[in-house]
Amino acid sequence: MPPGRRSLGKTPPFPGTICASINDVICHGIPSTKEKVRQGDVIGVDIGLRLNGWIGDACYTFPVGDISDETQRLLTVAKECMELGIAQARVGNRLGDIGAAIQRHAEAHKFAVVREYTGHGLGRNLHEEPTVLHYGEPGTGQKLLTNMVFTVEPMINVGTAATKLMRDGWTVRTADGKRSAQFEHTVAITDDGPLLLTA
Repeated sequence: MPPGRRSLGKTPPFPGTICASINDVICHGIPSTKEKVRQGDVIGVDIGLRLNGWIGDACYTFPVGDISDETQRLLTVAKECMELGIAQARVGNRLGDIGAAIQRHAEAHKFAVVREYTGHGLGRNLHEEPTVLHYGEPGTGQKLLTNMVFTVEPMINVGTAATKLMRDGWTVRTADGKRSAQFEHTVAITDDGPLLLTA
């Protein structure tokens, strides 16, 4: 089970090829021919793939047509949170430095950081160590070493950080029904700084 993954019991395999998360869906939204995106919505598209035995994982949240000022601010801050977290992914820093940078920026703009769902190492498998929290204290957690590969994928909410898992065992929504946005890259730690493998 992926880090932070909660289940209502035995969860069936994910029924889609991508995750498509609309508005208040934080992550693991199941694509549907019944649910339509509308003007003013946002949709997070999360894609993982395997190439020559190695796995990559990335997510981008897109606006649908014209969006409200609040929603645009959410998208801007969520993307900046990811970028600030990635900037801390340097040899000698610690995992807490990544989370602290994300949390500080989100909360400075009055947004909340989801706690239960995290970044993760990956390589031959989609979910490996380490678990990458998107909140925390600077100078804490595992030290970052050359050649580590993991995702930085903060999920940022307009309202509460609280989540609720739907009965399908996959779809995760904001507890208060307010919007969420996620941006994600797979990052390699190099001696010259973070390298985006999904740029």
